[in-house]
Amino acid sequence: MRNTLAFILSVVLAVSLVAFGFTAFQVSAERDRLLDELEVLTAKRADEISGYLGTIIEKPGRQDLERLADSIKARNGLLGLALYNTGDSLLYNNLATDLTYFSAAPVQEAIEKDSSYAVFFDNAGTRVFQYVRPVNKPDHSPGVLILYSDIGYIDQLISKFWLHSFIRWFLQALLIAFVTLALLRWGIFTQMNKIVNWMKALRTGNTEHNTPPSNLRFLGPLHKEIESIAIEMRLAKASAEEEARLRATAEAIWTPERLKAEMGSLLHDKKIIVVSNREPYMHIHEGKTIKCIVPASGMITAMEPVLTACGGIWIASGMGDADRETVNTENKIKVPPEEPKYTLKRVWLTKEEEDHYYYGFSNEGLWPLCHIAHTRPTFRKTDWLFYKKVNEDFARAVLEEVKDEENPYILIQDFHFALLPELIKSKKPNARIAIFWHIPWPNPESFGICPWQKEILLGMLGADLIGFHTQYHCNHFIETVNEALESRVSWANYSIKIGNRTSIVKPFPISIAFTLKDFDNTTTKTATDTLLTEHGIKSQYIGIGVDRIDYTKGIVEKFLAVERFLEKNPSYIEQFTFVQIGAPSRTKLKDYSDTMAAVEAEASRINLRFKSKKWKAILLLNRHHTHQEIYPLYSSANFCMVTSLHDGMNLVAKEFVASRDRNDGVLILSRFAGASQELQSAIIINPYDIEEAADAIKEALKMTPEAQSQRMKHMRMMIVRHNIYSWAASILRTMASIN
Repeated sequence: MRNTLAFILSVVLAVSLVAFGFTAFQVSAERDRLLDELEVLTAKRADEISGYLGTIIEKPGRQDLERLADSIKARNGLLGLALYNTGDSLLYNNLATDLTYFSAAPVQEAIEKDSSYAVFFDNAGTRVFQYVRPVNKPDHSPGVLILYSDIGYIDQLISKFWLHSFIRWFLQALLIAFVTLALLRWGIFTQMNKIVNWMKALRTGNTEHNTPPSNLRFLGPLHKEIESIAIEMRLAKASAEEEARLRATAEAIWTPERLKAEMGSLLHDKKIIVVSNREPYMHIHEGKTIKCIVPASGMITAMEPVLTACGGIWIASGMGDADRETVNTENKIKVPPEEPKYTLKRVWLTKEEEDHYYYGFSNEGLWPLCHIAHTRPTFRKTDWLFYKKVNEDFARAVLEEVKDEENPYILIQDFHFALLPELIKSKKPNARIAIFWHIPWPNPESFGICPWQKEILLGMLGADLIGFHTQYHCNHFIETVNEALESRVSWANYSIKIGNRTSIVKPFPISIAFTLKDFDNTTTKTATDTLLTEHGIKSQYIGIGVDRIDYTKGIVEKFLAVERFLEKNPSYIEQFTFVQIGAPSRTKLKDYSDTMAAVEAEASRINLRFKSKKWKAILLLNRHHTHQEIYPLYSSANFCMVTSLHDGMNLVAKEFVASRDRNDGVLILSRFAGASQELQSAIIINPYDIEEAADAIKEALKMTPEAQSQRMKHMRMMIVRHNIYSWAASILRTMASIN
């Protein structure tokens, strides 16, 4: 109470000082205005009077002067007037007897200069205004007219003005002060108290308050920083709880902190370099601003948490139209934008290089060659030459970064850089190099189609470690090398020796960032009506599919399965909707544009067949979606359907399982996806078998909650135990152990 009273008195005092200052300024301006007005009015009176004085000054008559002076004084409200001739002689004055100020000295000066002037003086406590005006009429003797005015009325006006102005300013300032006080109290103090209570609840472990109040967002940067601190607090607390749980259960669960510590002991401050074609962050122009986005890529989903946890340098192609504007002189930028953890270095490709290296050899040649999805690969000499050139450009970029490193760790990603290991190894023999092949490796007969298979194999064998998702792909690679090259293959330890160099080939099933704290975290489920309302659809059941629009993903086969399911189970018409998120991909290539057209045509045909006013059998959303947009569908759909015709891993399956924090929902998974070897509690299907896939949809919708929970818990725990941090640690341990 005392503090409040002191605050109020301080406000009143401050308001009084402000009101006094504004009033003093306004009173001063008003006084000057009134005095200027008096001077102007008196000058006009002098002009009027001087017209009568010419002959009187020359031949003064007492009665004429008195009569004229009294008339002027009465009519103009003057104290009096005085009249002088050129000899400084007073001809007449009718001043009151108590007006003591009188001076004839300026008279001659006024006549000589023919100039008027004004003087203010005090007379017996009264402020008097004296106005001196020369009278110079043609054909008459000159003289001087002096008018005297009482300005006491101005002081009276100013006194009233002081009071009224002060009260007005005081009330206005007081009102503004109290309105401001109310806004501060309601808009900031109350909101700050909410933040304090939220932070206190967070500190004391009240999980019901695990996110800041949403109405605090207008606080802007303060809210953002406090939220970041809170997130760090939660992560630190979760990590501590997780470590305690691990010590109690002796489980080897990997976390970002554990991976960072492991890397420190393995690498001993050596630099780690990740190389990929796709960059983890892309800058694009959006209107007049530059926006940072995360490209759709399973490889980025997997590798981003590793670099965020451990730091290092990620070298990738700069593809965004604003990428060049955001890097420094070394073509580098710190990422992530909100809280930088590592360095992204961009390598620039010309349009011709992109067309031949990326779209040509990589995606019209190697991609269909490695994916047995009945799309014929195309190999052109020009594409191959550009593929070699870009690999050489990236090799120079890597070597520039490690020129001062004795034996750096270099982790090369995917089929875009098959030649890169050998290019680096030949210049930096002590570098520890691994290449991870994110897509399948076909059998030797299939890979033998490639005209440059030997060059590709020799390039890859420049790596100390060659990783695939599955042992099946490792076996195919070793068989391919064994048939194509003069080499010594050891099936006992899965190694290949050519000359004095040995490469280890091992499976490393890639995963996602998923730990025990994510396993135990429970979010609110979004109602299906809410998810579909914006599209004008009402449906009781939802299935979800998330894929790039690619001929290897089996999207058309998936739609045919949905159609067959509705044929066999008509009771689900207008009750079930399958939502397919399809990110456009490589649309410059005919095979991909044809796939996009086929997917859209099938969706339209099936929807037309089961046409309904407020319902669709298939909702196709063919644009890029962020993880934040996809997650509500992941966590609320009844099932997720992954129908890859051939896939290295497919992280969508793992992302869906990770999102099911209530241990419900069903995963329908193609047996041709690498994930099927780990997620065996899913409903495993042959995506080419439309009947089997349709029956799997019904099984998923009919599965009991108990069966869903049992299956989902098993799959979620598998992902926890084999998360992306475990994957990275396994690769780095293997690299470090190679002599």
